[in-house]
Amino acid sequence: MALTKVTSGVRTLGTGEVVTANINDGDVTTAKMATDPTNASNLASGTVPTARIGAFQTITLDGTAEGSPAEGDIWYNSGKFYFGTSVLPTGAWSSGGNLGTARAWMPGIGTQTAAVTCGGQPYMKTTEEYNGTAWSAGNDIAANMAYFPGCGTQTAGLIMGGYDGSGDSNVTQEYDGTSWTSGGNLGAAQRENSSCGIQTAALSMGGYDSIVTEEYNGSSWSGGGNLAQNRYGSAGAGTQTAGLCFGGRAVTGGAADVTSTEEYNGTSWSAGGAMTTGRRYPGGAGTQSSALAFGGDIISGGAKVATTEEYDGTAWSAGGSLSTATTGPGGCGTVAAGLSCGGQAGSYTVVTEEYGPGTSIDGVLLSSGGL
Repeated sequence: MALTKVTSGVRTLGTGEVVTANINDGDVTTAKMATDPTNASNLASGTVPTARIGAFQTITLDGTAEGSPAEGDIWYNSGKFYFGTSVLPTGAWSSGGNLGTARAWMPGIGTQTAAVTCGGQPYMKTTEEYNGTAWSAGNDIAANMAYFPGCGTQTAGLIMGGYDGSGDSNVTQEYDGTSWTSGGNLGAAQRENSSCGIQTAALSMGGYDSIVTEEYNGSSWSGGGNLAQNRYGSAGAGTQTAGLCFGGRAVTGGAADVTSTEEYNGTSWSAGGAMTTGRRYPGGAGTQSSALAFGGDIISGGAKVATTEEYDGTAWSAGGSLSTATTGPGGCGTVAAGLSCGGQAGSYTVVTEEYGPGTSIDGVLLSSGGL
């Protein structure tokens, strides 16, 4: 289908302007184009002025365009106008600075330009800080540890629980941007739990064969509302009073990847939208109403995944994929500026990737209903 571009006789209306036309009852009229159709005085009384067609640029919609529509263009064909607009594709990952030490199953804390990670497999206690370009060494956590979550910021971070190779931990540690110090212990030792919030108002939820939620006030943990679904290796996002828990793997009731999402209101959990792909050990980032899930592994064959899903507070939809299928990455940031670091992709990896909006593409034509 060929379209004719409307290139002249069209202008943007000023604030408060309204275009009117006098049409008698029952009339169906078209513009009577005079010598200068943009001059209303040349139009016969009672007719409706239309834009003059000029330049006659055309485009075909079979991919062999003679000219490309841009946002704001108006095109015409067979009684319909087509309005050029732009679309924003799904987000995309791009390369960031590599970690100093390859690791997996550790937390990501902070933002895309000010992040911290620590511990992880192979069991270690080293800390690294990210400035949006490169990682640098920070001070160690108290002991070699993996399979624990974290939340907060680069200068006020929090980690809790984990596994040291011989047993689960109930230890909580707080980061001030320089050193880790002891916080209040979890009520029960836990590994493969997830978390969200800030250093003084955090959640720890789930874990191996667990539905337990605990709330942190900056010094001690107390019981919160239980999850509906037992899950370990899940991811978290949001705050203590608007939290999100998604993905993971169930133990009780038969091992299965979990697609369900749960939302926390500060007291209890309720069901959110189901993920497209259930997965264990995804990275997570964002808020309760705008979250990311990326990477992880699935129970069928133990396959690692590269796919990303975006949550809008109601439903999950496809996002841009990681460059490599990876399980157990650290994740933090937002949907608009997410961060994935490390993980296992065949072997432990140093790869860091940054998530952001896709590039706007002009040229999508939206049809009017016709004349």
